[in-house]
Amino acid sequence: MNRDAVFEQLKIDEGVVNEIYLDHLGYATFGVGHLVLESDPEHGEEVGTPVSEERVRECFERDLDLAIDECVALYGDTFHNWPDEVQEVLVNMMFNMGRTRLSKFKNFRAALEDCDWERAGVEGRDSLWYDQVTKRAERLMKRLEKV
Repeated sequence: MNRDAVFEQLKIDEGVVNEIYLDHLGYATFGVGHLVLESDPEHGEEVGTPVSEERVRECFERDLDLAIDECVALYGDTFHNWPDEVQEVLVNMMFNMGRTRLSKFKNFRAALEDCDWERAGVEGRDSLWYDQVTKRAERLMKRLEKV
């Protein structure tokens, strides 16, 4: 998987903010959707506090590792055997939804397990998630269908 490509895509999909801001739920966040943790040096800092590009990238790398681990937890070690493009799409979806929501895509998962990328694209469109983030979801499903 091309980690830089995932970073560039998620910067578009999630946005990148080099300061602390409140997300739509009111949680302190910065970078590429990084939720400020108690263990982060930024914890307790005011909204608007600048965050360096290096720190944004460091937190992204950690969050990317977590998203990959969550994909493996959901799909098993088979995840690593799928084409890079499939892995990148799934990591993007994991970033957006988390494992609890992504695990509800039963028909999508069945298509993935059959390595039927075209069917996975069709199944991914049959979801509330698709209705909520249509442009992002359509782009991701088209990527799957081209594998």
